[in-house]
Amino acid sequence: MTPKILIVTGDAAESLEVLYPYQRLQEEGYEVHIAAPTRKQLRFVVHDFEPGYDTYTEKPGYTWPADLAFSEVAPADYVALVIPGGRAPEYLRNDLELRKILKAFFDADKPVAQICHGPLLTAAVGGLEGRRVTAYPALEPDMQAAGATFQDTEAVVDGVLVSSRAWPDHPTWMREFLKILRTKT
Repeated sequence: MTPKILIVTGDAAESLEVLYPYQRLQEEGYEVHIAAPTRKQLRFVVHDFEPGYDTYTEKPGYTWPADLAFSEVAPADYVALVIPGGRAPEYLRNDLELRKILKAFFDADKPVAQICHGPLLTAAVGGLEGRRVTAYPALEPDMQAAGATFQDTEAVVDGVLVSSRAWPDHPTWMREFLKILRTKT
């Protein structure tokens, strides 16, 4: 049976932070499902870094179908979880079904990859307490408030949790996550 990996996201997720791990993990032979609040066509965004801006810019990105609604997810069916960034985590952290999913992965000590604003979700379920993480650098105070030690680097590995700052760090992030997957699955 092919091991399954779950990606949890929603509208306004960063296109690259959903589609890069989705395709990279498929290349490795995993079956990858995308879950969202409902089964629908998701609308992603593109965050870019442009000269003269104090922060990233946002443009419309790709659309992609959600395979499952959060209420349909059985966490026991999956060997690992990916949490993309973008703006989606800002509102998804309030979704009770998603919080149950996240808690199940952390309680079972399954591998979790989070990037950019994704750690806002793990913070919402207490999953960062006492851990070392990275995230989009503007989230440093949020990570500290969640009880984590923030490190501004391409990827941070803490047990089976792999975090990264943003899509420019994809190669390091996925390389570290795949090391864990190969030993745990």
